[in-house]
Amino acid sequence: MIEFSEGIYNFYVYILTNKNRTVLYTGVTNNLHKRLHQHKTKANPASFTSKYNVEFLIYYEKFGWIHRAIEREKEIKNLTRMKKLELIRIQNPNMDFLNDLFQQSF
Repeated sequence: MIEFSEGIYNFYVYILTNKNRTVLYTGVTNNLHKRLHQHKTKANPASFTSKYNVEFLIYYEKFGWIHRAIEREKEIKNLTRMKKLELIRIQNPNMDFLNDLFQQSF
């Protein structure tokens, strides 16, 4: 995946999908392990991701500064669905679920 290593923190822009890969959701977080767990367990039952069963990581970028991560999240959110799919397929051609890369106990 893409990594911008300047800075001393870890922030992630990520794209999730549902089991059938029909929905795309873009977010930003400083703890991808925890955030994926929140999506999987539907920590916020009224959220978009809970409603559409969006919990599978298919793309992420890592940043050292939050302002750069937020800027990138906005860029990705403004892309068309087709452009998002092109972006995802550059790093993840089969749109494999990447959640296992960020598994940990809670």
